[in-house]
This record gives sequence, structure tokens and C-alpha cells, in this order.
Amino acid sequence: MNGTDRDHWYLTHIVPLSVTHIPQFFINTLILMPYFLRKRGVGSYVFSVLVMSIIFMFVQYFLKLWLWENPVDMSGHKIVIFELKTIFPILFVSAISTVYGLIIYMADQEKTKQEEKQEKLQAELSFLRSQISPHFIFNVLNSIVYLIRTKSAAAEAVTIQLSELMRYMLYEADDVQVSLDKEINYLNNYIELQRVRFEEDVEINMKAEGNIGSQIIEPMLLIPFVENAFKHGVGMIDSPLIDVLVRCNGSELFYEVKNKIAPELPEDKDSSSGIGLKNVRRRLELLYADKHRLDIKKENNWFIVSLFLQLKTIGS
Repeated sequence: MNGTDRDHWYLTHIVPLSVTHIPQFFINTLILMPYFLRKRGVGSYVFSVLVMSIIFMFVQYFLKLWLWENPVDMSGHKIVIFELKTIFPILFVSAISTVYGLIIYMADQEKTKQEEKQEKLQAELSFLRSQISPHFIFNVLNSIVYLIRTKSAAAEAVTIQLSELMRYMLYEADDVQVSLDKEINYLNNYIELQRVRFEEDVEINMKAEGNIGSQIIEPMLLIPFVENAFKHGVGMIDSPLIDVLVRCNGSELFYEVKNKIAPELPEDKDSSSGIGLKNVRRRLELLYADKHRLDIKKENNWFIVSLFLQLKTIGS
């Protein structure tokens, strides 16, 4: 094959293929599949692909005639529209573009499902976070009113603590995760306000051990255990006692809340009993699926909640 023949072969084979197959590929994936396959069904799509393939066969035929300037190729064969060497490449491009389009479509569907799942997860987490009982806030406000009436010096400090508590609940708790020291500080404010509420009627011990500060945690995750302790660990109980322990070793967190219970009372005192623990258990399943262990037990007139949690560190 001399140079002229090679040029003619290139013009009659490579150029028509390039000019037709590239737009054919994108017309199928970007127009036919979204409009016919996804909206009108398989039958309409197959018919549209056949029509497109026939159109591009004619386009290739007229391109060859125009470029070659006669109806016979360089091997002496007459150029026809419906021949195997024309039909097969066009059908092959149609098949490849269909497969590619289906892959893109399934990827988009999976992305949409993941986005919907994430939105549902965020909605569920927001709902679970909002389940902290408002009764505590009302009780603290009543305590503040009492302190103001008695002109106690503690009224101002308690009001500031309550404002810090509310600020964390309303603003910082909207973050995906917060630093562990902020969560512990919120826990301390909550406990200090409970001290004001119960005064000397309840013994409350809070201890934090280890290096706390470089870890991040889901906000409002620790408070339901303490809320549950105050809900069920005071009242008709002899010498009520609540112990809270936070121990952090690197990224490993051990959290334990213990409260005395009255053996003669049932574990669930009302229909809302245990809602906080159920909520936090669900949040742990959603956010720390394989990175936590939660143990809840009753032992010798004590109700004990122990949580082992693997946390992320800031910057990891």
C-alpha cells in the first residue's frame, strides 16, 4: 500500500468512524438513555437506538462517498450502506455506550440513595439529640427563682451556668462532632446545676481522669446517662448517691455512671422511663457501630451504666 492509498484508506475508514462514533456514543449516553430508557421504558429505548444506528450508517455512507469521490473503495468493492464492516462497529458503539450509561446511571442511583440515607440519618440524630427532658430546665429555673428571692449569692453563678448549658445545647450541639473537653464541661455544668437543685439531699461525685482535649465526640452523647441517674436515683431512696467517672487513655474513653436504686420500686417508673438510654443506644449504633461497648446492669441496689468508646482525635 503506497502513500496515496494509505491516505485514501485513512479518509474512507478512520475519519468516518471518528466523526460518527464519538457523537453516537454521547448521544446515546446523554440523550437517549435519560429520556427514553429512564422515562419511557426499554421498548422505546431499543427503538430509539435502532433509529440512531441506521441514521449513523447513512452518515458514514455519505461521508465515504464524499471523501472517496466514487462508490468503489480502493480494494475494488462497491461501497454500500448496510454492510457488516459498517453495521458491526455502529452496533458495538451502541452497546458500549449503553453499558457505560447504565454504569453511570447506577452510580447516580447509589449516590442518591447514600444522600437520602445520610439525610435520614441526620434527621434521626437531630431528633435523638432533642430528646433531653425540658423538665430539668424548668426545675433549674425554679431553683434560680428561689435563690433570687432569698437573695442568695449563688443566683448569679447558677444563671451563668444555665446560660452556658443552653448555649451548648442550642449552638455547639449542632456540630457533627465536638471536642471531648467541651462535652465534659457541659456535663460538669449540668451536674453543678443539679447540686443547686437538690442541695444536700443527693451526694454527687464527678471525676475526670486522663488526658482530655485532643479527642472529638458526638455532642450530647454522655448526658443521657447522667439524666437517667438523676431521674431514677433520687426520690424514695435512702441516702441517694450518684457517681460519674470519665477516664480517657489516648483515643479510648471509659465512661461510667452509677446511681443507687430502691429495690422495692420497679425499674421503670413511668412510660417515659428509659427513653434517654434507648436514644443514646441508637445513636451509638449509628455513629460508633464497631467502636463501642455499652453495658447496663443492676447490681446490689446499684444501677450501673458503663461505656467503652473508641474516639477520633483532632486532625486524624
